[in-house]
Amino acid sequence: MTAEKSADSIAVLGLGQTGKSCVRFLKSQGKSVVAVDTRENPPGLEELTDEFPDLEFRGGALTEEILQGFDELVVSPGISIKQKAIREAMEQGVSVIGDITLFRRYVKKPIVAITGSNAKSTVTTLVGKLLQDAGMNAVVAGNIGIPVMELLNQGIEADIYVLELSSFQLETTEGLNAKVATILNISEDHMDRYDDLADYARAKQRIYEGCETAVINKDDVFSEPTTDVGNKLYFLASQPTEEEFGIVNRGEDIWLATDHSPIVKASELKVKGRHNQLNALAAVAIGKALGVPMESMVCTLNEFAGLSHRCQWVASIEAVDWFNDSKGTNVGATLAAINGIGSELKGKILLIAGGEGKDADFCVLKDAVSNYVKTLILIGRDAPLIEKALGSAVNTLVVNDLSEAVSSAAKMASRGDAVLLSPACASFDMFAGFEDRGNQFMKLVHDMEPKH
Repeated sequence: MTAEKSADSIAVLGLGQTGKSCVRFLKSQGKSVVAVDTRENPPGLEELTDEFPDLEFRGGALTEEILQGFDELVVSPGISIKQKAIREAMEQGVSVIGDITLFRRYVKKPIVAITGSNAKSTVTTLVGKLLQDAGMNAVVAGNIGIPVMELLNQGIEADIYVLELSSFQLETTEGLNAKVATILNISEDHMDRYDDLADYARAKQRIYEGCETAVINKDDVFSEPTTDVGNKLYFLASQPTEEEFGIVNRGEDIWLATDHSPIVKASELKVKGRHNQLNALAAVAIGKALGVPMESMVCTLNEFAGLSHRCQWVASIEAVDWFNDSKGTNVGATLAAINGIGSELKGKILLIAGGEGKDADFCVLKDAVSNYVKTLILIGRDAPLIEKALGSAVNTLVVNDLSEAVSSAAKMASRGDAVLLSPACASFDMFAGFEDRGNQFMKLVHDMEPKH
């Protein structure tokens, strides 16, 4: 199948939510658009062709023939640009972009760009609230909530856009020129898509290109920009110095602080754990770069309760706390959850983990598991791999499903312990998604609560 090359001929690759939003916008601009998907009949195709009867669709495996004749490819995040047909198109001079670059072409307002292996949804949401509570017309979008092109389709305008960006989106992002950009942290994730950790980090680094201020995790070498940036602000898990935001001890109290003064007492935050303290510091550093008054930010920090499925407190049953961290889909997220909760716990953690491991190295969890975990309860496809990696560090139990994991944890937990669902894995071997896994966990926990 071939098509004659015409001016501004564009193929949108992938008809998920992002791809469909790009098709709709480009059609509204009068562009010549062809929709391409590796599936012969992707969900929503009929609705899209009803909306645009002249839309050409090409389905099936990506080949040079299918991608022939275009000036530009708009590639959805789920499709790797390392695929042979896309690489060949790039070598022939075809422009390859994603939805974020497309968005930037049409939107000239300031952008706050946030990425990281973990906590990006939490920090993005918190930054959005910091700005909104300070009276700014800020909209949160990107890899969280509404796709950026859908903002344009729906006519949603803002004075500043706070965007959560995944590494997949950043692979095809250029010319972002963010007002503020940050890489919160880097740990192994999506190793089934990247050559190694350095390859993954290179994709994340694209967020800093042309940014005015970089907010950098001083404790993570991969967070430091590898390109020139305008200004730098740092956050860290220890005493801050000039232009830094960190953590200080005053007597028995832990404070979030700048080099000049304390900001807020950690015990007054509704979100718990050292990792959430770092999330708050990152958000405050971003707010500082945008001129948000500190007094306003403190009010927002004190009210922010975090996001569902991210170290979410579920219940306390017989002096045992239960936490839902189903969004912990990689080892870095689970490491942060174990250290964050374990460091503030009188007892020990009973950790429920397992699922699809995405070729991750679970040995990274060994020290934290050894320090803070009483029993590791494993479910899912890659339970044997996790048991092999961590079994020497902790008592391990492999069970059939989440229900058995919860009932086993309840039997083994003592007063002062905590049960933490933080799988370090994707969920699709057993669940519809991490939300489904977390919701099932919470229902199982609530079913154990005493009935009054």
